[in-house]
Amino acid sequence: MIQLQRVGLTLNDRELLKGVTVDVSRGETLGIIGRSGSGKSLILKIMSGLIQPTSGSVNIESPRMSMLFQRNALFDSLTALENVMLPMTETLGRDEASSRVRALQLLNAVSLGPAAGLRPDELSGGMQKRLGIARTLAIDPEIILYDEPTAGLDPITSKTIAELMIALKTQNKTTVVMVTNDLQRAYQTCDRIGFCSDGEFRVGGTPAQVQNTNDPELWNFIYGKAGVHEHPL
Repeated sequence: MIQLQRVGLTLNDRELLKGVTVDVSRGETLGIIGRSGSGKSLILKIMSGLIQPTSGSVNIESPRMSMLFQRNALFDSLTALENVMLPMTETLGRDEASSRVRALQLLNAVSLGPAAGLRPDELSGGMQKRLGIARTLAIDPEIILYDEPTAGLDPITSKTIAELMIALKTQNKTTVVMVTNDLQRAYQTCDRIGFCSDGEFRVGGTPAQVQNTNDPELWNFIYGKAGVHEHPL
């Protein structure tokens, strides 16, 4: 479904990504974790087409892809309903009436039906995130890219958002790639988890395998150790 082969990215003579290779199967959820500045979001933006790599190849099987940005990228001047309608009318070319019906269905799916007439600044952080998710679904995507979908949320809201993501993925049979440093949510939602470090990427395995990794750097990242020589094995 998504394949990156030896992807590299160099900007201003600085090598930001180094030979990244990753395959995401249809219907899979892949999580990408790693320290800030390690290249996680760059990988996501290359998958989305927002950034072109300087080397390697990118193959995406479906053109129907949607992305939830970390700060949601909502339009403050539009209501929740209008935010969800916009991709349908502008991208899909649907008429306003059918877009309104579908947008209300999506808002109800994320429990925001009663807030359809509110603007983003009238919504809580968790509600804004749910609105962002509803808008990602507006074009009926086969692939969804999430950039830090639970960042800045309290643990209860974070868990609720993750449960919503799982339910919508199952319902819509989407393929998901999620960048996150919320490890509990990564364990909760992902089939596999990859680790990004200094522009390099490697797949750690299933959540259980990641939690029991023999990779010293990954282990130290997960369990909060500063040095790479503190792995117990």
